[in-house]
Amino acid sequence: MRGPLGPVIGRYPSSDGDAVNGNGNGNGKESKEDIIKHNRKCRDVVFLFMFIGFWVAMIVNSSFGFNLGNPLRLNYGLDYKGNVCGDKHGNLDLRELELRYWLNSNQVYQSGLKDTNFQLSNARSICLMDCPIPSEDSLNWVCDYPEGDIHLSVDDWIDRNYDYFADLTPELRNTSLQLQGPCYPVIFPSVNVYWTCQFIARASNISLKHWEEMGGVKVIEDIAIDKAIHRSVNSRSSVLKRYVADIGKSWPVLLVCGGFLPLFLSILWLLMIRHFVAGMPWITVILFNILTMSVTMFYYLKAGWIGNDAVSPIIGEHDPYYTVSAREVNHLHVAAVFMTVVMIVAFLSSIAIVRRILMATSVLKVAAKVIGEVQALIIFPLIPYVILAVFYMFWLSAALHLFSSGSIIQNDCDANCCAYDLKAKRLSCNSCCGYSIQYTSHIAAAILFHLFGGFWATQFFIACSSTVIAGSVASYYWIGGETSPEIPFLPVFSSMKRLARYSLGSIALGSLIVSFFESIRFILEALRRRLKLIDSTPNSWIGKVVFHTSQCCLRCIGWIIKSVNRNAYIMIAITGKGFFKASEIATGLIMSNIMRIGKVHVIGDVILFLGKLCVSLLSALFAFLMLDMHKYKSAHNKISSPLFPVLVCWGLGYIVATLFFGVVEMSIDTIILSFCQDSDEHQGTAQYAPPLLVETLNDQNEVQRLMQ
Repeated sequence: MRGPLGPVIGRYPSSDGDAVNGNGNGNGKESKEDIIKHNRKCRDVVFLFMFIGFWVAMIVNSSFGFNLGNPLRLNYGLDYKGNVCGDKHGNLDLRELELRYWLNSNQVYQSGLKDTNFQLSNARSICLMDCPIPSEDSLNWVCDYPEGDIHLSVDDWIDRNYDYFADLTPELRNTSLQLQGPCYPVIFPSVNVYWTCQFIARASNISLKHWEEMGGVKVIEDIAIDKAIHRSVNSRSSVLKRYVADIGKSWPVLLVCGGFLPLFLSILWLLMIRHFVAGMPWITVILFNILTMSVTMFYYLKAGWIGNDAVSPIIGEHDPYYTVSAREVNHLHVAAVFMTVVMIVAFLSSIAIVRRILMATSVLKVAAKVIGEVQALIIFPLIPYVILAVFYMFWLSAALHLFSSGSIIQNDCDANCCAYDLKAKRLSCNSCCGYSIQYTSHIAAAILFHLFGGFWATQFFIACSSTVIAGSVASYYWIGGETSPEIPFLPVFSSMKRLARYSLGSIALGSLIVSFFESIRFILEALRRRLKLIDSTPNSWIGKVVFHTSQCCLRCIGWIIKSVNRNAYIMIAITGKGFFKASEIATGLIMSNIMRIGKVHVIGDVILFLGKLCVSLLSALFAFLMLDMHKYKSAHNKISSPLFPVLVCWGLGYIVATLFFGVVEMSIDTIILSFCQDSDEHQGTAQYAPPLLVETLNDQNEVQRLMQ
């Protein structure tokens, strides 16, 4: 049976051995400075060591990515020598040569056939600064990197538009006319599609005529030339790499819209709660609907459904008649539809809770009173904010390197072709296998471990912040909510000291449970999508009902776990118990007082949740505006889609808002749980409750209004 907390919290042995309690000391005077500083001991230490070991593994795992990764691989392709385009550390300095271009259009055609064993990665490709275009009155050439007897520097080669055909010997000119190099004709126009020269399968009549007059071999003109490159550029792995690369390119946007902006907005929201509590629920609801509509409109703009600002996969100037489709645009269409549904649901939900706004105002007044008395609570979240900011900079950098840490290996193929080797000074007709980036199962495991680590660390720091806030508010409650010089100076730091000394293991356990469950949900969702692709989802109505019911149950269980964890952190801060014991105490208090606090909890949580969404949606909105600058729409800084950077800014904004809104959230929950315990121990009359809380929860007229 759960014992009373009053003897634990309100009474403790004084330094002279006399029994002291929250209402008096041995001399009959009040002694409140040591509230909740009872005998504690370290709890769940095993999980603390597990968390420390996990961090060591995270550092080792990240070092693997830093050593083997190269973020340039996420955007740029490989040439026929295995060099990454745009990389200055390869066999050649290719820092300005970012575009991958296939020299032999017939090889591209061969790779585009349905029943072919020849892969596009084996076609001969080099890195260029811009995509070649056919000449209007002659025949342009693109020649291989200058080597051997070609005494040109790379800069001179670039200045000559990659063309030194006029300097070739008759023998090399003949091999070039056989599409065996070192020079190749520019017959088809091409455009820069995500740093790959996409052929347009419409040969230039003038260039083709000159080619045939010179005695060149037949050049095949077929739509397969276009489709072969299009499939490569639009493959799922290529799209995922570009999304990850977008995050790296838009780091200034993440810094501003995912870091500084939500920090400013969260502090502003706390100050407004402190000084303008009556109007904040209304402002929050109205602002949430406006922001939802605004973000939805931006998705419509980028998806091309409104205006002329749709995302284009083509980089730089190009013929307006060239149209190239991309998965990124399709994903924006899906996001626009999803945000439309969210906008409609948000509007209808706002109408439904209008009558409950006054209830939220009453609850927020209690939190505002606490923040006014313990003013350090407003600035305390800056500490976990700084820690998380440093962690995320390290974590995102490591993620970029892990995603690009595959090994560049020559393909194992049986394709034979002839190409002139300038360095060897001979025509080689042996295997012409190209290079590709190979990802092993170890790399996939390292990436999953890194993702799980980021989620666990985030949950851990948020839980630490929540526990410190709960301990500070509990100190305020159990001295009667009075302003007194005997309140410990900066009670926030006293709560931090208790957390660091006794309860980090319990926090590690609670955050691990949430992270583990969310990871299981993520894996199951990934499996569901994979099964959907192979049409293995249940087709009968019974199967569909079971499937969707299981999904709903998983979401409900996740919500319950998070709710139990939050209340467990409060009881850990108050009692110093282990995680499971604190969960038991908190659950018992809530169940025995469910009618009193149920609706208060729900409506208060709804308003706070909408407040977090307002901060995160504003962050997403400003991210859209920043990404709309010319810097991110052209050249090598172009992002493939604003989708991922905006989502990351939204997520970071929500996390920052959670840290600061946790002051209000944990203040309300801590005071309500303390009030319930106080009432249970004193025959239904709370002795330590602050007057405002008594007025809010114990006044009969107020209770009747809350329960309507």
